[in-house]
Amino acid sequence: MHKLACLLICAGLIASCSHKKYDTIIRNGLVYDGNGGKPFKADIAIQNDTIAFIGDLSGESAKNEVDAKGMTVSPGFINMLSWAPVSLIEDGRSQGDIRQGVTLEVFGEGESMGPLNAKMKADMQNDQSLIKFDVAWNTLGEYMRYMEKRGISTNIASFVGATTIRTNVIGEDNREPTAAEMQRMKDLVKQAMEEGALGVGTSLIYPPAFFAKTKELIELCKAAAPYGGGYISHMRSEGNKLNEAVEELITIAKEAGVHGEIYHLKAAGVSNWGKMDSVIRRVERARKEGIDIAANMYTYTAGATGMTAALPPSLQDGGFGKLWQRLQDPKIREQMKKAMKTNAADWENLYYGAGSADKVLLLGFRRDSLFKYTGKSLAEVAKLRNTTPEDAAIDLIIQDSSRVEVAYFLMSEENVKKQVALPWLSFGSDAASMATEGNFIKQSSHPRAYGNFARVIGHYVRDEKVLPLEQAIHKLAKVAATHLNIKKRGELKTGNYADILIFDPAKVKDNATYEKPHQYAEGMLHVWVNGTQVLKEGEHTGAKPGRFVKGGGRR
Repeated sequence: MHKLACLLICAGLIASCSHKKYDTIIRNGLVYDGNGGKPFKADIAIQNDTIAFIGDLSGESAKNEVDAKGMTVSPGFINMLSWAPVSLIEDGRSQGDIRQGVTLEVFGEGESMGPLNAKMKADMQNDQSLIKFDVAWNTLGEYMRYMEKRGISTNIASFVGATTIRTNVIGEDNREPTAAEMQRMKDLVKQAMEEGALGVGTSLIYPPAFFAKTKELIELCKAAAPYGGGYISHMRSEGNKLNEAVEELITIAKEAGVHGEIYHLKAAGVSNWGKMDSVIRRVERARKEGIDIAANMYTYTAGATGMTAALPPSLQDGGFGKLWQRLQDPKIREQMKKAMKTNAADWENLYYGAGSADKVLLLGFRRDSLFKYTGKSLAEVAKLRNTTPEDAAIDLIIQDSSRVEVAYFLMSEENVKKQVALPWLSFGSDAASMATEGNFIKQSSHPRAYGNFARVIGHYVRDEKVLPLEQAIHKLAKVAATHLNIKKRGELKTGNYADILIFDPAKVKDNATYEKPHQYAEGMLHVWVNGTQVLKEGEHTGAKPGRFVKGGGRR
């Protein structure tokens, strides 16, 4: 009996010793932990959704083991400006971004998916184009939980859009809020913050956001401040009044006591390229003064937005429907053609900033009959239609009953390189996360949708040597997480969530071009999101472990 007991004990010990302690071990990789320091060789263990250990794991085993010898291991990248709220409804795999190493999509440039009133819900339902969906939520938090339940491969977070707040309470009219309306707007910001929003986001060149005064924005940000929220802005100008717009952002951040972030930092238009040095000096002076200011960017010389950005915001008082009606008035039409060719002082004329119609590329339409113009310049379409570029632009807006998606070539490559190296700058695609199939390929796109983050590693680190890899990873991950005030992400650290990448920096490459944008980047081998492998040997696993990441230092 005693001998049998000993045998049973020994068998139990052997079984215990053979038990695999971790879910995954990544072995032999060159680890860039996200803090900007030199890399080191180490193994990383994942247990459930968490990084369980970093160091020597030669005596341990796991259910899944990956040899990362000769490869870079880093924290997942953060897309500071993602337009994926709808594209993720269509395809939750987030292929375009996952294949670049993005593990967190951040929404909210002026507009957010809530809070919605009945009219806003109806408009969102009726204004859908290729991607159809039911608007099954009212608040921002409800949308985020809806997506989490639906299944997404990347994590998601969002600012609450000041445009959305204003539209909810005031509508799209050009006027200031009453005291009661201002309180209602602040209450909606507080509600969004309690649900987990990151802060307040604005897009001030577009109506109705354009109609908001600085004081209104300060009040909204003050409502977000107690929750640890920040202020992030597509500023009132990125061209002729760039310096003044930076001052406004600094003022709002200082008065509200919040982090201030410039969306897609740029100096737009040839005549404004020389302003970038003064902008950098101003931001760095504010930082030295203790005002928390930073910026993000995309890595291209063309921006993308609507053709309506070639028209004065005053024409859009009351919303797109009013604009559409006004453009059909012959007198107003003639005035707008002149306005398009004017270097306006009181609004941001992107058409003029581009310099010519051949630097305006048509990307997306709502009407099937206009798809034939996708990928052509406005100059080419004007020639095909035997009309002027200004007439062609107005006709397309009227015929498509939309703002018409276009790319404007506005920036200098010299400034792009200068910005990429800034220590307080992070990165955002300013695009949806798409796939090279289905509804996505029925429209064109800006190449940044498929290449923005790969371009940082492949082009600006490896090829152009603008900055070393450890600094690029620091900015793509830890800097972004810090500016967003989110915890346990952006850094490879024991106890943090296991958002982890394995890639070959010698092979990372953006393949998307303006002519052929629907091409995935390459070089990313493995991606884990919350401890679940989403990309394996460069192919999507189909897993959707993404979560709603909340602001204010929460989950």
